Amino acid sequence: MFRDISVRAVYMGALAAFVGYAASFAIVLAGLTAVGASQAEAATGLFFATLGMGVCSIWLPGLTRTPAAVAWSTPGAAFLAASAALPGGFAEAVGAMICCAALILITGVIPALGRIVAAIPKPVANALLAGVILKLCFAPALGLGAVPLLVLPVILAWLIGLTWNRLAAMPLAVVAFLIVMFVGVDLPEASPATSQALLPDFAFVTPVFSLQSLISIAVPLYLVTMAGQNIPGFAVLELNGYAIDRQSALRKTGLASLLIAPFGAVPVNMSAITAAMMAGEDAGADPKGRYWAAIVSGTVFIAFAFAAAIVTRLASVAPAELITAVAGLALIPALVSAISAAFSDPKQSEAPAMTFLITASGMTLFGVSGAFWGVVAGAVIWFAKRAWAQ
Repeated sequence: MFRDISVRAVYMGALAAFVGYAASFAIVLAGLTAVGASQAEAATGLFFATLGMGVCSIWLPGLTRTPAAVAWSTPGAAFLAASAALPGGFAEAVGAMICCAALILITGVIPALGRIVAAIPKPVANALLAGVILKLCFAPALGLGAVPLLVLPVILAWLIGLTWNRLAAMPLAVVAFLIVMFVGVDLPEASPATSQALLPDFAFVTPVFSLQSLISIAVPLYLVTMAGQNIPGFAVLELNGYAIDRQSALRKTGLASLLIAPFGAVPVNMSAITAAMMAGEDAGADPKGRYWAAIVSGTVFIAFAFAAAIVTRLASVAPAELITAVAGLALIPALVSAISAAFSDPKQSEAPAMTFLITASGMTLFGVSGAFWGVVAGAVIWFAKRAWAQ
């Protein structure tokens, strides 16, 4: 095993972990905060989500000898960020995350459930993803209008990174965010105990389960995780010539998600963007040794988990507009990709349009969120038009 390791694999694994974390930690924090998490609860959720994807990114590649990297559900966190707080607060949201994790695990056990998810028309699934992240993608523009001196440097750094290398955009934006925080924001003085703490003050909640949270949060969270992360993640590996047992991978990530969900952590799933970095030639000339890039990324993620307390404290003193602006910038490529895929078939534009509009509207019907109704409406229109055409 250790004979397969290479310098290129170590470098690419560390880079992928940094890019993945920098591009999405703000989205995870925004999602947990939106559904009612306190600072301590958000730090706890961030810690266990980072730890979960770190452990899985070591476990899966080590077993399969493939660069089967694992990430947290970025579109799922974005969905939570666009969701309204449930009547039961964060405890009810935790109950929904547990249900979502159970659905992922069940999908790994019962292949028929995976086939049902795969049967959702891809344009409708992409329209769901686009509608979920649209609201957060408005944040950079709204933040620029509210606190221009703070947000403008972040946007400029993101633009510089984008013109240089797409993967550098968010890391440079995060660097600019840190500079803006230390220069433009009055940071409170940390006590010695606080500054030396590597672990957050863990805050645990007793989960609350309800039918409303199951339909409004758990099911849409499951759908965007499957459609936005797992399915593309499997496709990336297969396109690079790696055979992957999808059911086994879903069982493992579902089990990990189920173990961390009671602590307020978003689900973990197959990585797509960072997996592409680690499955290509940049991670090593020998494809059989590239799994070490994923293992290294998992090790780095575990190290990042111990920064959860610091990251959350820093985010808590930052203006909300600045944090959401960073999160929104990270989601712009995903929005462009999802919209392009949603409207790729001009003969079937109404179904994804209805899914996108209902999901993005933020409406609720009978206490159930628009994300659920968007998929229902889109699927009905899609299959009705197809049946009529036949």
